[in-house]
Parts: sequence; C-alpha cells; structure tokens
Amino acid sequence: MAFSTPSLSVVMPALNEEANIMRAVKNTLEAFDDYEVDGEIIVINDGSTDRTKEIVESLIIDNTDRVRLISHDSPQGIGASFWDGVDHAQKEIVTMFPGDNENDPWEILRYLKLLEHVDIVIPFVFNKQVRSLARNALSLIYRFIINTTFMVYFNYTNGTVLYRKSILVDLDYRSSSFFFQTDILIRTVKQGILFAEVPYRLGLRKTGVSKAVTFPSFMHVAKGYLRLVKDLYTSSDRDLSTHPYPESSSTAKRHDQQSKFR
Repeated sequence: MAFSTPSLSVVMPALNEEANIMRAVKNTLEAFDDYEVDGEIIVINDGSTDRTKEIVESLIIDNTDRVRLISHDSPQGIGASFWDGVDHAQKEIVTMFPGDNENDPWEILRYLKLLEHVDIVIPFVFNKQVRSLARNALSLIYRFIINTTFMVYFNYTNGTVLYRKSILVDLDYRSSSFFFQTDILIRTVKQGILFAEVPYRLGLRKTGVSKAVTFPSFMHVAKGYLRLVKDLYTSSDRDLSTHPYPESSSTAKRHDQQSKFR
C-alpha cells in the first residue's frame, strides 16, 4: 500500500486570475521538485475574460508533461471545476490549489506521505490572523452549523484537502458549488473513510478579489447544505457506513487487518 514516489494531481481552478496564476503554477512546480513528487497541474480556466488562459498556455510550453489546461466557455463554479479536474486526473492523489496563489503548496505537500495510512488529509488554518475578523467569525459560525448538524468535529472543511482519487470516483453525488468540499468530507467520513487533520499556514492573496464570500456563493452553499441534510437524514440510502470501500484505499486495508485480528 505504501508508495515511495507520491503521485499527485493538483486541480487549479482559475477565474480571471491573470495577476496570480503564473506564480501559483510556478510555486506548485517548485514544490513538486523540492518534495520529489510525481505531480501534475490541471488548470481549470473557468470562463475567464482576462489573460488567464494565455498565461497558462505559455507555461505549458516548457512543462507539457506536468501542466494541462481545461477551459470552460462560461463560469461553472469552483465545485464543477474541481470535479472536472478529478475526471482528468492521472495520479493517485488529488487536491485543489486555487489559482489565486493564496495557498502555499509546500505546506500541504509535506503531509503527502500521510496518505500511506489514511485516505484524506484535511488541513486547518492555524494563522487565522491573516484573515479579517468578519471572515473568521463567518468561518466559526459555519463550522458550528456543520459540526452540529452532521455530528462531526472538523476544524476546517474548505482548505486544500488531499484525497485518494479512488474514494472520489465512487461518490454518488457531486456538489458543484462552494459547498463541494464540505459535502465530500461529510459523505466520506460518514462512510467510515480514514482521515487526518493537520495544521496549515495560509498565505495572503496578493491581488484580485476572492469569489468565496458573495451572495450567490452563499445561496449555493445553503442549497448544498439542504441537499446534504436531505440525503443523510431522509434518504432510504442514508446509512453510508454500509457502502463498500475502494480496494486501493487505506480504509479497506485497515478493515482487512481488523478482520484478521478478530
């Protein structure tokens, strides 16, 4: 089960990120080299109207084996962009780095080898002072609602989560909104998938404006939340713990070991 050369697909959604996308891609490639990771970057140009696409195309020239570009004619949303990347991912592990260059790839890649023992690595932000008081308060309220509703205890659910790809492709439902990350985590953890939480240092967006905290994104999150409540509390197939585990997962290996112990 252990792998000596971690393989990783980074899905990088970008909507009008011409000022940030070059540095985001280059930083990720440098982190691949520093950690000796067999990695690829799949940039999802989500209907950008600036030079995002052209900049990525220029980066591909010298990195044809490690950088790919998928373009949407119009914005589909960060969740849809993530799932588009998952469908094209060629590596064993999948994560998402937004194209705003706010996330430090070195910070999350240091935890890649934890996936020898678990199937999900969930980072939580420990340097919360880089965000405004209002943003931190919103995160606190959101975390309370999620943890209380679904009887879990996550520190954070919207970071650069590392997933074993095999557990993603087996999911029956795919949220396309900003709620997608929380939706995945609740469904997989309720299924009994092994995970670990780790501290993570968040950087600051250098230019541009975040698309996360807007009224449309709030409405999409509310809709996703209600869909998840419906699926987990009213659906006839709501007991996710009975779902089979992918054979390649650490969770399946653990269950095999436990059966021998009994």
